Amino acid sequence: MPPIDPVDLTAHLVKCPSVTPADAGALDVLHELLSDAGFDCAWADRGGIRNLFARWGKVGNTRSFGFNGHTDVVPVGDEAAWTHPPFGAEIVDGIMYGRGTTDMKSGVAAFAAAAVDFVRDTPPDGSIIITITGDEEGESVDGTTALLEYMEHNGERMDVCLVGEPTCPNRMGDMIKIGRRGSMTTKFRVIGTQGHSAYPHRANNPLPAMVRLMDRLASHKLDEGTDHFDPSTLAVVTVDTGNPASNVIPAECAATVNIRFNDTHSGASLTEWIAGEVAAVKEAFGVEIETHTKISGESFITPPGDLSALVANAVEAVTGVAPELSTTGGTSDARFVKSHCPVVEFGLVGQSMHQVDEHVAVAHIEELKAIYTRILTDYFA
Repeated sequence: MPPIDPVDLTAHLVKCPSVTPADAGALDVLHELLSDAGFDCAWADRGGIRNLFARWGKVGNTRSFGFNGHTDVVPVGDEAAWTHPPFGAEIVDGIMYGRGTTDMKSGVAAFAAAAVDFVRDTPPDGSIIITITGDEEGESVDGTTALLEYMEHNGERMDVCLVGEPTCPNRMGDMIKIGRRGSMTTKFRVIGTQGHSAYPHRANNPLPAMVRLMDRLASHKLDEGTDHFDPSTLAVVTVDTGNPASNVIPAECAATVNIRFNDTHSGASLTEWIAGEVAAVKEAFGVEIETHTKISGESFITPPGDLSALVANAVEAVTGVAPELSTTGGTSDARFVKSHCPVVEFGLVGQSMHQVDEHVAVAHIEELKAIYTRILTDYFA
């Protein structure tokens, strides 16, 4: 059997229009490939989301290496703005174009191809576990968490895990993610009393209260950063009143902030801080303020050690680049895996992800498979 071509596999996956929450056959392609290669495969579907679990080797083997990824993609946006069909996987001058080429069907194809070839050519003393979800770009409530639940109920365990998200900012091999900042969003609704703008004393304008609250939150310095994390940030992302009349004081207004926080904080501690700021503004302005907070993930770090060294050595051996260990960027499903086992992330250059004409260099897909193969070889050596 010839080696699995990760470029061809990427193209097959890209041609499946798996915009969250649709699967469009992407996971079926991987199920067939892994099943034919001797992996025990199972579906861990939940809430209408398809999730694929695959294991080569026996349950409870002394060593198990895991890969995690997703096949769902974000919407294409204005399809007319694309130079190449978003689900065409066309290759021009060594570049493959299509939604998901970078984030992250190439990564899934690379680790699936590496794992299939590895167990065929050098069957390891241990297990390889692959978990792939169709719910990473959406709400992420029925994806990797469902896979981890399935594993717990069935006695499955990864000793370590690599998430194949695009991690390199500029060139192939320049960054490994060893942690991620936490993320939380709080929505505010300030309720006052509507009135005529010529008689403000007969109304209670919610806007000054909202402006004061947003200023207090946005001007507060959360921290100075930590050993492995940049300073935490708070962004006011929207303020909405919906008042078309210049002579009316509105009854209410709304706003939303997003916080990306390091290990100085937790979602609970930040929620408590916001509650204190809200209470102070309510008292000063005599308004009602409703809040709703969603914590998407807590900050975490896998301290530099054996796992990061294993991945870094493989990256440098293949690319000649010594990768930086970083915690920058947004969230990923590593925030769920970290409660199961040590986890790091390594994948492609991510500059075009979520953009029109998302693309990947074909050579980088092949390079990524070689890196994943080297990681497996060194791990099971």
